[in-house]
Amino acid sequence: MAVHQPSPALATANPGSDQQQVKLFRIYNHYRLVVSLILLALLFVDPVNFDSRFRFLDYYQAGVAGYLGLNAFIALIILAGFQPSRRHITLSILLDILVMHWLLLTSTGITNGLANLVIVSVAAGNILTPSRMGVFYAALAAICSLGISGWAVLALGHSGDDIVRAGSLGILYFAAAFLLQSISRRMRSSEALASSRAQSIAELEQINRQIIQRMRTGILVLDRHGQIRLANAAAEELLFGAHAHQPSQPDAQRTLPQVLKLGLETWLNDPNRRIEPFQPFPTSPVLQANFTRLDQERGDHILVFIEDISKVTQQAQQMKLASLGRLTAGIAHEIRNPLGAISHAAQLMEESPSLDKADHQMLDIIRRHSRRVNTIVENVLDLSRRRAANADLIDLGDWLKQFRADFLQTQDDADTTFIDLVVDADTPPARFDQSQVEQVMVNLCDNGLRYSFLRTGERRIRVHAGATVDGERAYVDVQDFGPGIAEEHHGSVFEPFFTTDKGGTGLGLYLARELCESNQAHLSLVKDGQPGCCFRITFAHPGRLI
Repeated sequence: MAVHQPSPALATANPGSDQQQVKLFRIYNHYRLVVSLILLALLFVDPVNFDSRFRFLDYYQAGVAGYLGLNAFIALIILAGFQPSRRHITLSILLDILVMHWLLLTSTGITNGLANLVIVSVAAGNILTPSRMGVFYAALAAICSLGISGWAVLALGHSGDDIVRAGSLGILYFAAAFLLQSISRRMRSSEALASSRAQSIAELEQINRQIIQRMRTGILVLDRHGQIRLANAAAEELLFGAHAHQPSQPDAQRTLPQVLKLGLETWLNDPNRRIEPFQPFPTSPVLQANFTRLDQERGDHILVFIEDISKVTQQAQQMKLASLGRLTAGIAHEIRNPLGAISHAAQLMEESPSLDKADHQMLDIIRRHSRRVNTIVENVLDLSRRRAANADLIDLGDWLKQFRADFLQTQDDADTTFIDLVVDADTPPARFDQSQVEQVMVNLCDNGLRYSFLRTGERRIRVHAGATVDGERAYVDVQDFGPGIAEEHHGSVFEPFFTTDKGGTGLGLYLARELCESNQAHLSLVKDGQPGCCFRITFAHPGRLI
């Protein structure tokens, strides 16, 4: 297989500098083309006196014609797309110096005005190839000038003034070389510094972009009309996540949720007023928006910080429950000892033959409430010693099938327990701790089966896994067919110790949401208009998990 080698034209350390060098060479070649055309035109101005003023007219004319042809050829190949390399430029400068001295030699010598054009060629060489070659150009030009002058003195009998003039021109060649070398070094140093700073700024910008994208706080940039100019990943997830109807839609064409738009209008009317927490959609967490102007003078853009205050609320509740857990741990034996004595005494009393029906009912109450107190103590203790999540990337469909099989095996009436499992084909993978999410699913399934049986007499629930509308995150719905939850209790179902079941502790759903949050998932109550309750676990984007 043939390997394509890169063109040597630009095979240097700084491609930007090479492109600039090529542009300068094109300009210089245009200058050479114009000079060669002028020299050719001068041949037709006063052809009668050329024989008396020129030493070798035929050679001079041939030199002018050849110089014009060379420059025209270079111009054509550059126009065709040829990219000259450093060695091509060096060769062109050397030819320029030699051709100019050939014209000096064949014309009137070093006193000819063409000698001034040699200075231009030396200067151009030091600009186009700013290296030691620039000094070589000056040395070559000086040697050629002195050689022509020496030959004229020795062979043609000219005065020594030509040598003095050649020496003066040599000094000018070296002065131009050293001056332009110094300027070129400073320019290269400035260019390198500017390039380094530009690269640092680009790297810093990239780092800032990555930091902003990975921040858990949502950041929006709005124009004065409330149109979104920029949104980071957290803002997309918090505001649009499962409801982004057009995932590929650019930020500038996104529209703010209506509740946030109203909050923006309120803030614009009164910047000192704090916006109330809101939920863009029923399944989204409770959010808090803070507004500030990005440009205090012009005020063209507005910066919005979106924070999930449910996390703050849950952290506060965690702190309270952690304190309660530590307190419970300290007095657990003080509670359990008398609780054990009460349970043991109830068992002994139950063995008495003289108990009537009312006494047995009282003993049943004692046993049930003793178990409930013990369960409450255990749940609060679990809150204080809950471990951190150890998340893995999971195929949700396979995991749910295995969970259903394992869950049914733990049911005493597995033959009459039905879990209808539906997994959409486009369900993306999710990243979570399997044991913790399994605990959440067990809680939701137990509740769903129990409430479905109360209403329909059948232990049946429906589990549905799918993708959010943006297609990037997975969710799991657990739908029961029970009596549902009253509208006034929807905001309280996840609060600790809230329950509508007289036998419940009120910690099950709270613990489930806590476990979901530790896996960066969100547990919510979905209002889908169907009978019963539908609880949804919306998992985080598997690639954005921090």
